Amino acid sequence: MKPSGSVAYAGGVSTALLTDQYELTMLDAAIGSGRHERPCVFEVFARRLPNGRRYGIVAGTGRLLALIEQFRFGDDELSFLQHNSIVSTTTIDWLANYRFSGTITGYREGEVYFPGSPVLIVEGSFAEAVLLETLALSVLNYDSAVASAAARMVSAAGERPLAEMGSRRTGERSAVASARAAYIAGFSATSNVEAGRSWGVPTMGTAAHSFTLLHDSEEEAFQAQIDAFGPSTTLLVDTFDVEKAVDLAVKVAGPELGAVRIDSGDLAAQVATVRAQLDSLGATNTRITVTNDLDEYAIAALRSAPVDSYGVGTSVVTGSGYPAAGMVYKLVAHQDDAGEWVSVAKKSTAKATVGGHKAALRALDAGIAHTESIYQAAEGRPDVEGRDLIVDLVVNGSADARWLGHDGTLAARNHRAQAVAELPDSAFGLSRGEPVVPTVYR
Repeated sequence: MKPSGSVAYAGGVSTALLTDQYELTMLDAAIGSGRHERPCVFEVFARRLPNGRRYGIVAGTGRLLALIEQFRFGDDELSFLQHNSIVSTTTIDWLANYRFSGTITGYREGEVYFPGSPVLIVEGSFAEAVLLETLALSVLNYDSAVASAAARMVSAAGERPLAEMGSRRTGERSAVASARAAYIAGFSATSNVEAGRSWGVPTMGTAAHSFTLLHDSEEEAFQAQIDAFGPSTTLLVDTFDVEKAVDLAVKVAGPELGAVRIDSGDLAAQVATVRAQLDSLGATNTRITVTNDLDEYAIAALRSAPVDSYGVGTSVVTGSGYPAAGMVYKLVAHQDDAGEWVSVAKKSTAKATVGGHKAALRALDAGIAHTESIYQAAEGRPDVEGRDLIVDLVVNGSADARWLGHDGTLAARNHRAQAVAELPDSAFGLSRGEPVVPTVYR
């Protein structure tokens, strides 16, 4: 007997209705035609990168695997579907026992991808696999967009650390996802506390302007913060007058003050002035962090300024102008009535696809990537020197634990660093250009 209400799995609530209705109606019609059990292969890929980008970063895989585990239909979900006549009673009965039992392979989280890269390959019956389309795309499109933008910011920052501070510029659940994606892409910390709890992302944060305005004087506010957190804290110095605030900050905290933060003005000029002022006050080790609507271009423009770290908000959680990675979920193969595999593909203008169950490798020369080679898995790996890109993510319905939770997030971050290190130097230019590695179908 099913428990009443929305069913909880693996510490969460059912994700089964995080879908588009046409997935359910396709299932309903396929059950009617008797084709719903046909073994199928679906593939997630991007036809192109956001305009001018040289490469993308896969992110969201670990989140997606956890959400698929929770993709079950409890009484609340089934009652909603039945009450609104979305699917037939036969399909309601089929959904009551739904649990994805197929296989998912694809690129590791943190991997670099290019147009046509088979980022995710879902194998199972049509009925099982088609239901995952929206969930897979909503996760991978957003998280990969954030990670791809964040990676550009990391490159622009060089060795200087970046903190993700965009929670107030996106949805409350997207804020957690974006913090995780930015961390995978190389950001060092986030202001979002839930991202720390759920995914092990280091958290940071001290005070906003309201804390200074709460007190009767700026000096009183600084003293309260120092009393609470010690002189290693970061003091926000642009509420009133930056020069006076820096003097006060060093007066209150002493020359061992950890950092000052600047959130407004001409940052390049402001930072140079503050650095000279701190040095003159003996606070030579006090760091300067800047915020204020930064993106990869603003970060690059500050490369010669004495900035020690950056805080980035709106631009990272919106993919720096491209909030979705443009990935699609397409059927590429199915078995026919004789049990033979048949490649299928769209021929639509500007939306044509390449059929067949594919695999991929990245061809390398002296450790540097030069070609994304995509081939039909049934034909075997071509004799090309390079790194195989497809790994097991879910086998017979069970997610590989390596990609889950805190450990999976850290593994994705580490892999991103290794994958990006294989790219040629031209990958890191901020001007518009073609993908740095061409995709070749073999």
